Amino acid sequence: MVTKQFMGSSDEADLRRADSLAREIFSDVANKWALLIIEALGERTLRFSELRDEVEGISHKMLTQNLRMLERNGLAERKVHPTVPPRVEYTLTEPGQALRATVDLICGWTHQYFGHIEAARRGFDA
Repeated sequence: MVTKQFMGSSDEADLRRADSLAREIFSDVANKWALLIIEALGERTLRFSELRDEVEGISHKMLTQNLRMLERNGLAERKVHPTVPPRVEYTLTEPGQALRATVDLICGWTHQYFGHIEAARRGFDA
């Protein structure tokens, strides 16, 4: 994977530009699995299996990929405890917790407008 390097240019932080680092970051975190993982980790530190149970429907592969992406972007930390077998825990970093505040707003918006969206879909699909 080729990662763009931020050189301090406002162009690189512009989501509207196809070549911006900001767009790459946005693409990473703006997917349903990442948002659900961030929401789950916002409550407490969790082991992999606990996270898989919290995020119903996520496959082992998707959970692994999204945790690696969150870790790569500095939004989650992975801690390996030296036990046999190794115990691995995940927690949000300070930037991850800050992003969680936005995820909470999105969840609140979803709950607030759920009925409206459901009615609009019924009307559209009719």
